[in-house]
Amino acid sequence: MQKITHLTIRKQKQEKKPITMITAYDVLMAKNVDEAGIDMILVGDSLGNVVMGYDSTLPVTLDDMIHHTACVVRGTKHALVVGDLPFMSYQESPLQALRSAGRMMKEARCDAVKFEGGQHVCDAVYKITQSGIPVVGHLGLTPQSVHQLGGFRVQGKDEKTAQTLLDDALALEAAGAFAIVLECVPTTVATTITNTLTTAATIGIGAGNGCDGQVLVCTDLLGMTTGFRPSFVKPYADLHHVITTAVQAYIHDVTERTFPDDEHSFT
Repeated sequence: MQKITHLTIRKQKQEKKPITMITAYDVLMAKNVDEAGIDMILVGDSLGNVVMGYDSTLPVTLDDMIHHTACVVRGTKHALVVGDLPFMSYQESPLQALRSAGRMMKEARCDAVKFEGGQHVCDAVYKITQSGIPVVGHLGLTPQSVHQLGGFRVQGKDEKTAQTLLDDALALEAAGAFAIVLECVPTTVATTITNTLTTAATIGIGAGNGCDGQVLVCTDLLGMTTGFRPSFVKPYADLHHVITTAVQAYIHDVTERTFPDDEHSFT
């Protein structure tokens, strides 16, 4: 399969060909989803919750992101890999954002970077893209701003905030972003943004079916966890059951001394 680039994603936007994205945080998952034919792999700062055990994305560092993004890159041949810029690695100034994006590209060797924010980060988006680094934006429910937003809430539910989201999306597109994640945005608002943008593709998560593409967290999609599950998540497997059942079978065989047997031993 041919390597996907940001130009591929722009073309899919123009041709109205749906774009598929999934998160991954390690080389094994990257190999699996890449082999399946996914278009884009996002190494999100959600690794703070999924991999590192934090209760938010805020403690994740740039070094953490570079480490995990590099792992994913090493397991990917086809998909476009996007590395997330974590909290306080770009908010200080456009120059700080450029330096963080540069480290991500040089050390992790990914294909693009993503960071959150609308019009107030457009100077950084422009500076980064003009330096030759493709950028993905992120609007709506932006986890790094969860305290300012008052929790994990749907964004753009009234006319004023919906218009702000549209203005932010247009500004990101004008600054050079080739794609924008829309998270927890009403379907009508996300569809309007998608239809208004001419070059930047929208990638929805909890934003309805009118976006140019969709993204889900790998562990949610595969059903690897139990407990709370966002309403917009559709599990396509129940790997939690598969894994626990397999481990229980292994425990049984070891305790009963039926493993290892002759077949799995050396003579």
